[in-house]
Amino acid sequence: MAASESPTKRGDGAGVLLYYKYAPVPDLPSLVRFYDSNCRSLALLGRVRIAPDGVNVTVGGNMPSLEKHIAAVKSMSLFEGTDFKLASCDHPSDDRIAKECGFTSLSIRVVKELVTFRSDPLLDSLKVCNAGRHLSAVEFHSVLHDAGDTLAGNNLEMQAQNQFVLLDARNLYETRIGKFQATNVETLDPKIRQYSDLPSWIDNHSEKLHGKHILMYCTGGIRCETASAYIKSKGAGFENVFQLFGGIQRYLEQFPDGGYFKGKNFVFDHRISVGSQDDVIGSCLLCGSSFDDYSSRCRCNYCRMLVLVCYDCQAIAGRKYVCELCQRHGKGSKPMMLQENELHEELSSDSLEATEMTNATFPGVTTPTQTHMTYGNNHLRKLRILCLHGFRQNASSFKGRTSSLAKKLKDMVEFVFVDAPHQLPLIYQLRPREPDLLSEQTTDAPSSFQQSQPPTTNCKKRFAWLIDLNSNSLEEQGWRMADVPFNPLQYQQQTHGFEASYDYLKDVILRMGPFDGILGFSQGAAMTALFCQQQQRSCSVMDFRFAILCSGFSAISRDPRKESIRCPSLHCFGNSHGQDRQIANQASRELADMFDEECSIVIEHDMGHIIPTRSPYLDQMKEFLRRFI
Repeated sequence: MAASESPTKRGDGAGVLLYYKYAPVPDLPSLVRFYDSNCRSLALLGRVRIAPDGVNVTVGGNMPSLEKHIAAVKSMSLFEGTDFKLASCDHPSDDRIAKECGFTSLSIRVVKELVTFRSDPLLDSLKVCNAGRHLSAVEFHSVLHDAGDTLAGNNLEMQAQNQFVLLDARNLYETRIGKFQATNVETLDPKIRQYSDLPSWIDNHSEKLHGKHILMYCTGGIRCETASAYIKSKGAGFENVFQLFGGIQRYLEQFPDGGYFKGKNFVFDHRISVGSQDDVIGSCLLCGSSFDDYSSRCRCNYCRMLVLVCYDCQAIAGRKYVCELCQRHGKGSKPMMLQENELHEELSSDSLEATEMTNATFPGVTTPTQTHMTYGNNHLRKLRILCLHGFRQNASSFKGRTSSLAKKLKDMVEFVFVDAPHQLPLIYQLRPREPDLLSEQTTDAPSSFQQSQPPTTNCKKRFAWLIDLNSNSLEEQGWRMADVPFNPLQYQQQTHGFEASYDYLKDVILRMGPFDGILGFSQGAAMTALFCQQQQRSCSVMDFRFAILCSGFSAISRDPRKESIRCPSLHCFGNSHGQDRQIANQASRELADMFDEECSIVIEHDMGHIIPTRSPYLDQMKEFLRRFI
């Protein structure tokens, strides 16, 4: 199928671009770097998902920039035959909706599969090479027209040979406001909450599909690729599966009056829906009046699915919203109005025609699954914070040391821990000699010390973000004896290795992000400051909305002529009377001075080299975090 573009009139205004491509990706890191460089240089915002078997992209920006992006992508053989859906539109008029739809930042993520069709991670991904046959918008329209005429006739033999059904592969909140309706052709609406519920519906309703000509459709086409392959995999009686190429969007471009599509097409960007403003098939959840506007972002109080609530019913305070599916399962009896701050909740990963997308595994990273926070009846996405451990630690040990903090912040944050890139040798030292009355000293070691052997059991590796110039940490492996006693000021010599750590963190962010904030402890705090400073110097878009620096120090001398780091920050360290014997109070103060004082908060405590988890320090940390929820 040849690549095509929307006939929409081009200009210098804003636009939205959608496309996907199923093809083996030979070099994932290279493709990630391409999208990062290209989209940032063109100031494109939105979502890019890259899997081993293809890409799925929804980005917005100025029309000339989007056209340049298309040209760059077309130059790559990987994207031969890709259908680029480019539509002009107004700039987002509501920042709240733009933020919820992911159009206030650029998110590039490597995922296991482009769309998660089955929620069981143990099942293999479906191969789309056996997907249903593509029908163009004109072909799809013609089939519906001819099918209706055939089935309206009295020739029973011809009817039996040409039984058609329409199968909508979208979610319930999408089908509420628009769907295909053709005379004498049944439209099957599975009424699912998320795409991964579709295979169960197909299994439980296979009799409605067996022996039929199945015409499938979705928003842009990608969901039909996997779903049609699943239906055909059922064997005899399920061979005749067809899918609308380019989805509803291409169909409405070809048939602006709607054709056989009634209502509006739900889209996962700030436009919310497209189609005729006069054709309304949706209705208010509460009063049943004709209504199809999702701009208020009202959601079910139980499952968080979008619901339609008319403006008059929204004005009635103290009511619950319970969607059709939750009502069917006996949840709730009265509708309820959502609180204002719930409107900022992000869309599920359906916003890129994919649900429950799985992060690709990445060495050295431990992360829990995405969860949501709850305040009373309000459900908000937790803040995702990337955590950088201290010198000679690792992700596992830092996770253990911060377990108390994570527990007390469990309703607000999700911590992600990552090992630093510089592996260090394991160190053991001489230990005091115990008196031995039965033997004489026969060793060359000092009389007050004796040789200490390293443990014979396996020990976890240790890492660092910054290393000593004379360190050969990358070459050293295993155990070695310390050359000198422990030096509490050794961090002052650990000023090298930043470039490798910076590139490593950028890779982590691309693969595991996006993150809301970054938390660094001790040397991890020094690395956090250097990372933010480097992004500011290079005029890059900040990867973090805030930074938390605990018991930190500045790895470089403070130059008062240099610009302060303009990133909201929280600094937590021991006061001059505290018990932190590793990082002096003045060193942590110098680190705090690197940040703009207008957007930084300093918390000094009277404890040691730790992150305090008791009041009032914890309360101050919570207050800082609430600013970003």
